[in-house]
Amino acid sequence: MQHVLDTGVLRVGTIYGLTTYYNGPSGPEGFEYELAAGFAEYLGVKLEIFPYYTVNELFPQLDNAHLDVIAAGINVSPERYAQYRFGPAYQNVSQKLVFKQGDVRPRELDDLTGDFMVVAGSGHSETLRNFKAQHPDLSWQETNDKDSEELLEAVLADELDYTVVDSNILALMRRRYPELSIGFSLSQSQGIAWATSQKSDDALRAALIEYFGQIHQNGTLAALEDKHFGHVRQFNYVDTRDFIRSAAKKLPRYQPLFERYADDLDWRLLAALSYQESHWNPKAKSVTGVRGLMMLTLNTAKDLGVTSRLDPEQSIRGGSEYLSTLLTRIPDRIPHPDRLWFALAAYNIGLGHLEDARVLTERQAGNPDMWVDVKKRLPQLRQKRYYKTTRYGYARGNEAVIYVDNIRRYYDTLVWLNEQQPELLPTEPDETDETELDGDTVDETAIEVLLEDDDLTPEEASRKQTEVDQTEGGQTEAETIETTDEAKNENADTEGAENVDDSDDADDANQADGSNIAEGSINAEGFINAEGSDNTENNL
Repeated sequence: MQHVLDTGVLRVGTIYGLTTYYNGPSGPEGFEYELAAGFAEYLGVKLEIFPYYTVNELFPQLDNAHLDVIAAGINVSPERYAQYRFGPAYQNVSQKLVFKQGDVRPRELDDLTGDFMVVAGSGHSETLRNFKAQHPDLSWQETNDKDSEELLEAVLADELDYTVVDSNILALMRRRYPELSIGFSLSQSQGIAWATSQKSDDALRAALIEYFGQIHQNGTLAALEDKHFGHVRQFNYVDTRDFIRSAAKKLPRYQPLFERYADDLDWRLLAALSYQESHWNPKAKSVTGVRGLMMLTLNTAKDLGVTSRLDPEQSIRGGSEYLSTLLTRIPDRIPHPDRLWFALAAYNIGLGHLEDARVLTERQAGNPDMWVDVKKRLPQLRQKRYYKTTRYGYARGNEAVIYVDNIRRYYDTLVWLNEQQPELLPTEPDETDETELDGDTVDETAIEVLLEDDDLTPEEASRKQTEVDQTEGGQTEAETIETTDEAKNENADTEGAENVDDSDDADDANQADGSNIAEGSINAEGFINAEGSDNTENNL
């Protein structure tokens, strides 16, 4: 520790990976990188990151005092605990045996009959060696040439039959590759922690304990965990598969419009928002009367100068302007990305109800400027003991949480498709008729399960999905996609007919449940600037 303070440099070793460290468009990124940057700032020293390609390369560097700390998502196994000192555990993961959907599902180690490979020197190889005594026929290969992500891709390419991966990495990868399936868990939940040398003094470990205690107490750790993993805790196979297919078939028709009207927004975020709202169906209609690609209410459309909500270009322009307006209404003190999550929630539930959730958060000693805290209180807007104390009353706040998480997942997938798999996003649109309604049927294989509770058969998962739908509610596809007959009728609508027929129904629906776009219009009662004041700024 004294060496760190004397040199003014903290040397942190990590490995390249989706959850650890990588160079993004704006510089270094990754969960472990952000934690390490925070620790260096806590110590008041400069951070130097030394990324390696395998875990096996890291520990010798620690032994030779070339590194002060290893921050690489390492699980604290008994073998490692005997050789190194560890800071406090800050995340828990389990090890999952992964195979390709459509192949025979292995349910235990004795069912493994094909090619099986794991990363050399990983906790997965340690776990398998521990199982070897009870399963003498168990065999596998280890590699230093591929990381966990590459092994998962090899399973999908039928180059391997099985691999093992940590649950947090799998949760992210399944958003890209929904055909990755879980056979069973190789381990119970294990702690993830930073490693230091056995020769390191107690002061460094004490500083780690203090740092992680501080960021746990002030909510920084929870916010970082939510930023990187909070939106992927649930996995829906059919939804993910359909989204990737729609990105290839339907998105190219509208992508130029998203790019043209995104302005300061990322066009891929705007496209993700549109998919959540309408599944990129320009004729989409909600039971509450909102319509079009961006599902604008009639009053909001009027305020934005949108004369036809069914016109894709007008709808996208209006939706982009509306989201930008919401962002300007979020207090400047709230940093990115939380301010973006707040704006998306307001797009769904209205700024007034969002303000109510922030007030509840403050009353309950949470931080009203942190999304990770406010998202816990939004569902309380459905409970009478809470909403009767709020200004704007009842709202389906749980749906706003699901809504934001979905958009974040779609956005992550679009970024990956756009930057890493451009061949999956054709430049020419599919010739399918625009009025065709994709995805308006229920797939019996729909699977949505929790990250740590997904060792289920498709039938078990389907039953669990039904239970989730019945208990959690949420906006279903049936609520956002109109029927074929309605689509035909919509084609015959004139704009005058829309203005006359929709106004009463749309306004009544907005006033009844408060769940649609900002209670009807930019200056309507559901907004934070109602009665001429900005309650978000003034109250909190």
